[in-house]
Parts: sequence; structure tokens; C-alpha cells
Amino acid sequence: MISKDSDLSLSRRALMKGASAAALVISTGAIINPLEAWGLEVKTLKPETMQTLIQVARDIYPHDRIADRFYAIALKDYDGKAGTDAALKTLIEDGAANLDEAARKKYGVRYVDVGWESQRVALLRDVESSAFFQKIRSGLVVSLYNQKEVWPLFGYQGESAAYGGYLHRGFNDITWL
Repeated sequence: MISKDSDLSLSRRALMKGASAAALVISTGAIINPLEAWGLEVKTLKPETMQTLIQVARDIYPHDRIADRFYAIALKDYDGKAGTDAALKTLIEDGAANLDEAARKKYGVRYVDVGWESQRVALLRDVESSAFFQKIRSGLVVSLYNQKEVWPLFGYQGESAAYGGYLHRGFNDITWL
């Protein structure tokens, strides 16, 4: 029990010290990741849904060198589209809720709190033929890999046509062959 004299304030240092690797869900319509210093406002979808989607995206397209913020940026468009498309909103909210429920039944925690990637991937395999999974997976192919800030992490220098093509722009600079 908390006494009236207890200090309930939370310093930035205490927040950073107690933060886990997963993004924190904030009830005001945003998710915050204090370890990577980014936040994402969510207008239509529940913040918990967006948090689940970010973990789903990371599990579908796992890249250790890519920060969660790039996955969040890739998924942000779903929040906007869900505001004008009730069927899409229902598909995403229900899909994320179903993943959370499956995780609770099997592991006793939400999907994002399942500790092992292999366990989360097993949960995704159970729903990979669903419209929810296919919608998220197919959208991520473009929205994740089409971010210019991500390209250098893969060694991609961008389009080459404006610079004379690859023949005159890095065709022979491959050092790993």
C-alpha cells in the first residue's frame, strides 16, 4: 500500500533504468521506446496494437541492425488507413488481439512479452495464412525496405540511373566476393 507521503514521481534516469528492450505503451495514444529515444503517436489503432505490430514486423523481417523505429515508421501508414477504413481497422485490431490471446494461452503473457523469438515465430506460423498476417507481411516488404535511412545498413547505395547506372557507380566496388 502506498502512503500519502510517498513520492510517485518518476525521473528520466529511473525510467531509463527500469525500461525493458520493448517499447513502453503509453495510454495517451502513443508508444515510447526510451532506450532508442523515439516515440510514435497512434491516432486510430490502440497503442498496444501498434506495439504488437512492431514486434510482429521484427519477427517477420528480423534484422538485428535495424532499430525498432524503422519498423514503427513502416507500420505508421496502417494507423492512418485504419482511420478511414473500418474493415482494415477491425482486421488489424482483431489480428493483434488474437495473437495476444494465443500467446496468453500458451505462455501466459502478451505476444510482445513472449521471451523467445522462436516461440513468437511459432505463433505467427499458426496465423500465416490469415488475412491479417498477409496484410502486414505484404505491406512491410515495401514500407520497411523503401526507407532511405535503412538502405546503408544493407550496403545499398540507392538508385543508380541518375548517376549513369551501376556500371559507372560502384559496380566493381564489391569487397565481399
